[in-house]
Amino acid sequence: MILIDGKHIAQTIRAELRQEVQSLLAKGQRAPHLTVVIVGHNPASETYVASKLKACQEIGIATTRLAFEDDITTDELLQHIHRLNQDKTVDGFMVQLPLPEHIDEQQIVSAIDYRKDVDGLHPENVGRTLMGLPSIVPATPRGIRELLRRYDIPTAGKHIVVVGRSNIVGKPMAMLLLQKGDNGDATVTVCHSRTHNLKEICLTADIIVVATGQPGLLKADMVRKGVVIIDVGCSRVEDSSAPRGYRVCGDVDFEQVAPLCSYITPVPGGVGPMTIISLLQNTLQAYYSHRQ
Repeated sequence: MILIDGKHIAQTIRAELRQEVQSLLAKGQRAPHLTVVIVGHNPASETYVASKLKACQEIGIATTRLAFEDDITTDELLQHIHRLNQDKTVDGFMVQLPLPEHIDEQQIVSAIDYRKDVDGLHPENVGRTLMGLPSIVPATPRGIRELLRRYDIPTAGKHIVVVGRSNIVGKPMAMLLLQKGDNGDATVTVCHSRTHNLKEICLTADIIVVATGQPGLLKADMVRKGVVIIDVGCSRVEDSSAPRGYRVCGDVDFEQVAPLCSYITPVPGGVGPMTIISLLQNTLQAYYSHRQ
């Protein structure tokens, strides 16, 4: 069993991106510029935004944080998005989700210029990904694809089961794996909360990507020996014996499942670090698109 070290791969890519940005600056070009929009004071969102901005700054990407109170209206937020769309000094931007309940998230996401949509959630990017056209891909699926590539894990002709159908992970992951070419050409089955025979389907999988947010969902009797498992889950579970009173765990019963695997991502340290690094890659992609 080989642990897929997402933290190490992310550090490697971070060094590559830092060198790329330095090369741009050495040629007299300006640094790429990412703006992050946050609404309200959700502690988790504020932590995510801080980590994203810090990662950008570490490799030389210029950043702006736009913060608004949670009483901002959809129309007011749309005005700010329109301004960012028109601002030629902003290469990419994202609106941190979730938004307050009174704001129409889909309307907000759809208003972003798809060429600046570093989250890859705009319908234009989703459609282009589906058709195999150049697009900005959501960060987590992009990171997973990169892990598979860097560990030389073949996907062509393999049966890959994606457990979860979110717009951020499950659906785009399935689309990427279906595409012709490198890290694609797979036969993909998507399972979800209404799937009745999840165990039987998982037992036929060569690779399982599980992204449900249900701690320990995938058990040892649901996988066959030699399977590759990508665990996207990251949940806090109360544990009085842990220093912080909780432990972080994934969607896989790691202790029981890991011995059966050929490769598996740990939680933490697997997919998580790749999500932020993929956001940086998306920002550079938007930067190059912006300059064409």
